This record gives sequence, C-alpha cells and structure tokens, in this order.
Amino acid sequence: MSTDPASAPTPPPRSPEPSTEPSTEPSPGPSTGYVLREPAHRLHRRAVLAWYLGEAGAAVLGAAVVLVAAWLLPDRFVPDWLPWALIALDVVAAAVVPPWRYRVHRWEVTDTAVYTQTGWWTRERRIAPLSRVQTVDLEQGLVDRLLGLAEVRVTTASAAGALRIPALDRATAERLAQDLTRAAEAIGGDGT
Repeated sequence: MSTDPASAPTPPPRSPEPSTEPSTEPSPGPSTGYVLREPAHRLHRRAVLAWYLGEAGAAVLGAAVVLVAAWLLPDRFVPDWLPWALIALDVVAAAVVPPWRYRVHRWEVTDTAVYTQTGWWTRERRIAPLSRVQTVDLEQGLVDRLLGLAEVRVTTASAAGALRIPALDRATAERLAQDLTRAAEAIGGDGT
C-alpha cells in the first residue's frame, strides 16, 4: 500500500460558517455579480416634511379641481357627496403617504455600485454599477433649499432612467456626488 500524499483522497471543502452580521458589499448574483437587496441608509428626516408640503400642495390643487368641476357640471352628473369624498381621500393621502414613503426609501453606495429603493404603494429596487455611471447631478428645488436638502441623481444608459436619491442633507448630498464622480472615474468603464 502506498503512502504517497499525492494519491491520497482530498477531503471535501468545508462550507463557511454563516455570518450573523449584514454584509455591506453586494452579494454576487447569478450573472451580473449584484443582487437586489434593501440598501442600508435612510433619507434625511426632513424628507417627511418636504413630502408633506408637496402632498399638501397637491391636495389643495386637487380639491380646487374637484370643486370647480362639481360647480360646472350639472347636478345630475355629480352626486352631492362625491366632491367631498374625493377631497377627503386627498387629505388622507396627504397625511399618510409621506411617513410611508420615508419608511420605504433607502440608498447605499458600495465600492462597485449604487443601490436605491423607492416607492410607497409599490417598491422599486435598483442597482447601478459604478462602471455604468454617465453623470452625477446635484439638484435642489425650492422646498429642498428651504429645508437644507438636496437630491443626487445618477444617470446611466439604463432605459429605466436615472437613479434618484432625494432628501439628503445638503452637505451629505454634495459629498456623495463628489465621491460617486471620483469612484466612477477611477473604475473607468464605458458608461453604457
């Protein structure tokens, strides 16, 4: 019997012990190298106030349209209760949607990709590899400026459009935009 180490059977590889800590790096996917997952960071808390202001404006405009339509249309087409029911639904939506959106919206940037999760009724998770980034924009609307917030928009060649990270503290948004630009330049890629 030979004791040659080269002819000895090799033991099967051990599987790694499962980790209880969340990973900050993207998990490899079957073909892309990325897996859709919930990003780590929430938006700034003032996002709720910004969304309340936006929803309140939409509710006032919606109520005005409903009341004008009810006034212009003959009574036989519009029951008396319908305009008030529509206005009540508008008010409820204005009260419920902002905190709901805040619980859902998240973002994260790793060494290789930008992750976002958005929505309130439906959720959308997206990944943009840094090698596909074409532009990084910093935007501030009027309400954002008043609240000290900003939005970072990451444009890729995707048909789904840009990834948007709204309602970040302005300093965080500026730093993120600079970091994303540097990282995309360092990785290279063709941006498509």
